Amino acid sequence: MTQPTDPLRLGVNIDHVATVRNARGGATPDPLRAAKLAQEAGADGITAHLREDRRHISDADIEGLMQVLTVPLNFEMAATAEMQKIALRHRPHAVCLVPEKREERTTEGGLEVARDENRLAHYIAPLRDAGCRVSIFIAADQRQIEAAHRIGAQVIELHTGAYCDAHAEGDLSTRDRELEKLREMSTFAQSLGLEVHAGHGLTFETVKPVAAFPEVMELNIGHFLIGEAIFRGLASAIHEMRRLMDAARA
Repeated sequence: MTQPTDPLRLGVNIDHVATVRNARGGATPDPLRAAKLAQEAGADGITAHLREDRRHISDADIEGLMQVLTVPLNFEMAATAEMQKIALRHRPHAVCLVPEKREERTTEGGLEVARDENRLAHYIAPLRDAGCRVSIFIAADQRQIEAAHRIGAQVIELHTGAYCDAHAEGDLSTRDRELEKLREMSTFAQSLGLEVHAGHGLTFETVKPVAAFPEVMELNIGHFLIGEAIFRGLASAIHEMRRLMDAARA
């Protein structure tokens, strides 16, 4: 059983460094440089989502990350044949399956696992055989968690977006309801033997309640840290997030 004193890992998502680069074209700002800075600042891992439309992270970025990182790479991807082929070629530490719609600005919800169990079970088997830890990005919903367990995922990442959105909108009753749901489903997932991660929309203001859940072993945070880096620098932003996470855990 996880104890509150167990270390909480921080994964830094560098997607939106690539978003800024791609807005103008060219080579800067360089996501690989951001990944190395995050690594030096104490990130426990780097997350990168290679979308089908390549709107931010590129294939060359993934190639470079695999060569330069000394911390694990969490490779986010849609459950497509193309992405499976790329993951099997690179064999990152972790593969996180996420839903993906071309018209969305960012990932809008968790993966629908329960309605696609058979396909997803066959899809992740080669990834596991290749040595990748398979994670599923899902809503804090018991039905989806049970399905993720049945198909053989080792990790789930709970979508914290609804909680963070309610906080930003000042809807405290919804915020507290969503937080309680995250807490309950973290406990439930751990009871099944799944490792629990969380992420999406977390900020300095919202991270501590989620970081305090003893079942959560990793937080993946990107957009806020990259945005905050404009004002205070990436290392400073990571240090502050790390401080808040450690304080919540203690």
